[in-house]
Amino acid sequence: MDCKISKALNLHNSPVAVILTNDIPDSGMQFKEGTWGCVASMMAASASKGRAAFFDRKTYGCMGGGTGLGFGNCYGDFPIDYFLSTGIKDFKSSIRTRTPLEEGEAYIKTPELAKKFVDSLPMRDVSAEYIVFKPLEDVTEDEKPEMIIFMVTPDRLSALVVLANYGRESNDNVFAPFGAGCQSVLYGYSENEKENPRAVLGFFDISARKYINKNLLSFTVPYKMYIEMSENVKDSFLEREQWLELNKRND
Repeated sequence: MDCKISKALNLHNSPVAVILTNDIPDSGMQFKEGTWGCVASMMAASASKGRAAFFDRKTYGCMGGGTGLGFGNCYGDFPIDYFLSTGIKDFKSSIRTRTPLEEGEAYIKTPELAKKFVDSLPMRDVSAEYIVFKPLEDVTEDEKPEMIIFMVTPDRLSALVVLANYGRESNDNVFAPFGAGCQSVLYGYSENEKENPRAVLGFFDISARKYINKNLLSFTVPYKMYIEMSENVKDSFLEREQWLELNKRND
C-alpha cells in the first residue's frame, strides 16, 4: 500500500498497519506461548523495520499487552490497581512483572485512582483470532487495517499533528492518554468507531521506553482518519518551503 504521508515525511522506517484476521499469517515474528514480551518493542523492532509480527490469545507477551491489543481484560485477578500505584504486600502471584509487586510502579497516586484509570480503558475482546502488525507497504488491496501507527521523531510528529488538524473545523484532533506502550491500539479501535476520530500519541510508558529508540514517539491514526490525512497532503504545508527545509535535518 502506497503511503503519501510517509513520502512527504521522508520516513526511514515503515508505518505499521494493524490488521485483524482469522487466518494465521504465513510469516512474521511471534512471542512463544507462556513467555513475557513487550508488544510496543515488537512494533518498533519488527514491523516498523519491514517484518510482520502477530499475536493471538496465547502469545500477547504480558497482561497489559493482551489488554492493549484488544483481547479483553487480561488482568484477571491480578491487583493492577496496586501495581500501577502503591504496590501491595503479601500478594502471591506467579506473573512476571516489570517492577516488584510489593513496590508498585507509582505511575498513579492511589489504588483508587488506578482502578478508575483501568475501568476507563476502552477495553474490547475482538472477534478475530490474530492481530497482525504489518509494514504498511506490504498491505494488500484486500486487507483493510484498523489503524496505522507511525513511529516518528519530534519534527515529523509535529508535521503529523498539524496534518491531523489541517482539514478539520476543530483543533483538538490529537490526544495523548496515559497508558501502557501498546495501549494506543485500544484507543485506536475506539476512535475508529467515531464519525470524526482523533489520532493518539503514545509510547509514554516509562517502563516500556527502555525498549524504544529515545527519539521516537508513536502516532496512531484510525484508518478512516489516515485516508483523510493522506488526501490532504497535496497542496498542504508538506509541499512548502518551511517543512521541506526543516525536514532536511532528519535525512
